[in-house]
Amino acid sequence: MADLTGGGAGAGGGGGSAGRRRPLGFLKNAAKRKDGFVQLLLMAGVLMMSLRSLGQKHRLRDLAYDNADLRREQDDLSLRMRDLQNALHREANADESGALASHLRRIFTAHPAAAATSTSTSTDDD
Repeated sequence: MADLTGGGAGAGGGGGSAGRRRPLGFLKNAAKRKDGFVQLLLMAGVLMMSLRSLGQKHRLRDLAYDNADLRREQDDLSLRMRDLQNALHREANADESGALASHLRRIFTAHPAAAATSTSTSTDDD
């Protein structure tokens, strides 16, 4: 019959405490197997760095998508602004008094960056 006490064949039935092995504590076990413990810590560190790198990779990809969306939105706004300016110029040309045309000239000369930005951004990406 098999020995279920864990004492082995030489332990017999009377010496129960002599055959028992008490589990070691965490620090004592780590000190006993320090090579394996150091290897475990290094592997855990490599795993953590890999996860961090993977997170940064996905974050960069998301930022690239956001950048592309913002460029597209800027181009759309530039085209819309240019269309609005063209519509205002057409209305000013239709006005016979010329008051609207002079007023628009003053507005567009006071804010030339918006018109220059709309033309430069639409031609840079093409």
